[in-house]
Amino acid sequence: MAAILENISQLERRLDITLPSVEIDSEVQIRLKHLARTFKMHGFRPGKVPLKVVAQQYEDQVRREVLGDALQKSFGDAIREQNLKVAGAPRFEPKTAAESASQVEFSATFEVYPELAVGDIAEVTISRPVADVSEAEVDKTLDIMRKQRATFSPVEREAALGDKATIDFVGKIDGQEFNGGKGENLEVILGEGRLLKDFENKLVGMKAGASQTF
Repeated sequence: MAAILENISQLERRLDITLPSVEIDSEVQIRLKHLARTFKMHGFRPGKVPLKVVAQQYEDQVRREVLGDALQKSFGDAIREQNLKVAGAPRFEPKTAAESASQVEFSATFEVYPELAVGDIAEVTISRPVADVSEAEVDKTLDIMRKQRATFSPVEREAALGDKATIDFVGKIDGQEFNGGKGENLEVILGEGRLLKDFENKLVGMKAGASQTF
């Protein structure tokens, strides 16, 4: 295997890969023989199908697999040798026929990560941000966390501020329903101001299952 690296742009590279055909052909034959051991065909016992018959059906597929594996291995070896940091997957393309039929040529086009150079930081001053947190701010945050993690259980008493109510409602104008004025299974924490204040105030004092019009 031979590989030649070319810089196309600041970040793009092209690697020309040359593979000996004899190695490809040898691996194809090895895989076909392995396939023939378990190949089944009407009129033949398992594993007794002639290699020529197996090759007629599967040689093209096996050759593509062998080429793909060889290209991936050659590409991996080349970038490790060149110490390249590849960004993304390479794009493999077959090249024009080589001077000799004993070679298979491909090109792999890919991008590399940019090289970053750290300048002189000896004179750089770094300020560490410091935040003063008061007890009131801590208490406020804890209160928010308590509310976020609150659990609720059904109660028999009247609804009070801080309770979670699940409500159905229908809004009407002159006795007719209007778009956007209806809700089902809407959950609301009384006192949080998510609904109109006059609406929430009517819910306080109600019991589960009760209804009213206002």
